[in-house]
Order: sequence, then structure tokens, then C-alpha cells
Amino acid sequence: MAPPSFLRPLTRSRLSGEIEGILLEGIIGGKLRVGEKLPTERELAADLDVNRSTVRAALGKLESLELVEIRHGDGVYVKDFRRSSNLELILALTRMDEHQRDSVISSLLRLRTIFGPDMAFLASQNRTDDHLRSLREVIRESRLSVLEKDILVHHVIALASTNVLYLLLLNFFNKFMFEYGYLYFEDPENARRSVLFHREIYQALKGKNGRKARQIMEDVMKFSEDAVAGRLKKQDHAGR
Repeated sequence: MAPPSFLRPLTRSRLSGEIEGILLEGIIGGKLRVGEKLPTERELAADLDVNRSTVRAALGKLESLELVEIRHGDGVYVKDFRRSSNLELILALTRMDEHQRDSVISSLLRLRTIFGPDMAFLASQNRTDDHLRSLREVIRESRLSVLEKDILVHHVIALASTNVLYLLLLNFFNKFMFEYGYLYFEDPENARRSVLFHREIYQALKGKNGRKARQIMEDVMKFSEDAVAGRLKKQDHAGR
């Protein structure tokens, strides 16, 4: 019996992750329909030439992403990925293909542009002397790259906002930044813009100037969104 059409050969570098990626592509791409029952662990292991524990680990990860439902004694069924509430699915989508990755990156930057200015405003109103001290220490730290500084600057701002949702969203976004921040920070002009932003936002928070803090954050978020969009567009044209 031929393997299901959604399967492809493994490179055997990280088997569980590869199997997860294959099934993810099948679910997101529509080859695996909502409500469809997957082949059994035994069948998938045989088709992919791996052991059942490797398949089980991949299915467990997909279950945590809310992409499948494991019904013990029955089987594994595909769920509607559009109903998933797990933010880790966003990062998983960036690893599918370049088109999907670019779309997710653009959407994440747009989301940050929406909540970032309000986070900065709240930080300007709620910051403490300890927050200012932490921010000053990060800005003056010479051993950190601009990317590392930027992540820490935003983290302190999120803490100072006292909005736990903004903090948790930013913690998630930082995972993305560590992986894809190079798209922005490899350009020296962008790095210089961020250094200027760090100084400006510090002064705005120090003076508790909420209007200025909001505008500074809005400007830098829009700048970074446009800069990354431009780079992705160039890469897309170069790849054709």
C-alpha cells in the first residue's frame, strides 16, 4: 500500500520535528481536512521508516498546538488550525516555507505596531525609578549587540507598563526576534535608528511624557515594519 500523499521522505536530521513539519504542512495546506482521521502510529512509523515513539512525540507536539485531537482507543483526528489558541503555532508557521514565513512575519510586525505604542504610554505613566535604572543600564551596556539591547529595552518597557498581557505578548514576540531579528538589524542604518530610539524612549519615560512615548514607539515600530517589508520584497524578487 502506497504511503499517504501528504508524506514525503525524511532527511533524518531531527526526525520528530520533521514528522511534525510534514503533518503541519498537510493540515495548514489543506491536504489533511478538518475531521479527517490520520493513519495509525504503526502505519505512519512504517511509511516513514521510524519507530513509533518518534511518531508519538510528533503527534504530541501537534496536539499541544491544538492541530489534532488524540482520542485514545480510537485514533488521531485533524482539528481546524484557525481555532487554535496556542501562540507557538505562529512560530511553527514561519518554518513551513518562505511565503508562509514572510506573511507571518509581516502580520507579527503589524501586531507589534498596534500594541507597542500603548505599552510605551502605560510605561511612561507607571514606571518606577527601578525601571529607569534598568533601562539606563541596558542602554549603556557595551557587551550587548543592538538586537540584544533592543529586546531588553522592550522588556523593561513592558514591565513598566504593568500590563501583564503586553508582557506575555512581548515574551512571545522575543522568540521571533531572536530567530528573525537579523532581517532588520543586519542593516547598519536600522541599527542606528534603534540606538536613537533607546535614548529617546528613555527620556520620554523619565519625564513621564505619555504622548511623546506613544509617538516615539509608533514611529520606530512603523519604521521597522517598513524596513523588514522592503527587505522581504527584495528577497522575493531575487528568488524569482
